[in-house]
Amino acid sequence: MKKLITVCVSVLAYAGLAFAQAAAAPAAAPAKAPSASQTVKQLEHDWVDAAKAGDADKLGQILADDWVAISPDGTKETKQSDLAALKSGASKLESFEFGPMEVKVLGNVAVVQGSDTEKGTSKGKDSSGKYVWTDVFAKIDGKWQVVRSQTAAAK
Repeated sequence: MKKLITVCVSVLAYAGLAFAQAAAAPAAAPAKAPSASQTVKQLEHDWVDAAKAGDADKLGQILADDWVAISPDGTKETKQSDLAALKSGASKLESFEFGPMEVKVLGNVAVVQGSDTEKGTSKGKDSSGKYVWTDVFAKIDGKWQVVRSQTAAAK
């Protein structure tokens, strides 16, 4: 009988120890939301992926409805003209390699300056080369979208 009591006490003691250790184990930290800087950098990558895939719907989510860009030749582009060129095949992006990219967040506005080397066509003409650019993002209805862009040929 003494043996049985000793075994029961031992089992209960070990069970209590195991329970105490499990209860004391730190809970996993909740997933941290990406920073505004990380979010707009990801959107830059998503933009390129959508352009390479010819995915006008995805690109349409990234560009604000009133997005305006100044292209390297000084012409003005709008969301509508850019999506139409992508859908028609007049603009194609074959390859794109990001250079350095910097983000400055000012509240609900983020300015991204970067560079790239790309191969593609724009309005049916070869547009391959090295570029520098600035994109301005705004947080609209809780979602980051690009509202202005300007691109220039890199020297």
